[in-house]
Amino acid sequence: MKTKIERFEDLEVWKKAHKLAIETYNMTKKFPNEEKFGIVSQMRRSAVSVSANIAEGFKRRTPKDKSNFYNMSQSSLEELKYYFILSKDLGYLQSEKDLQNLIESIGKMLYGLIRSIYREKVDSKQ
Repeated sequence: MKTKIERFEDLEVWKKAHKLAIETYNMTKKFPNEEKFGIVSQMRRSAVSVSANIAEGFKRRTPKDKSNFYNMSQSSLEELKYYFILSKDLGYLQSEKDLQNLIESIGKMLYGLIRSIYREKVDSKQ
């Protein structure tokens, strides 16, 4: 039996994205002060954008609108992935492996969510 998800907070992908945002904020507290308005700001913005776009997309009515926001979430996720690589290469992080694994998991879940939207659309027409 399929459980109906009524709030974005019930989506596993949102829970993971929210965790990623919190971990990004905590991790960037240790970055050099000169990066406060540089990479720290960019990382935090993109991390928040992942979960915020999932939340906004959840309430959209049409499959096209929903998938558009979930796709923006994917784009922000890729942006954040790059910032982790850059931060490691600049010596600000020892390892970003755990966060990279979380990013990969969220990316796969978003891809599945977008595919399910289009499957529902096709199924409703039959």
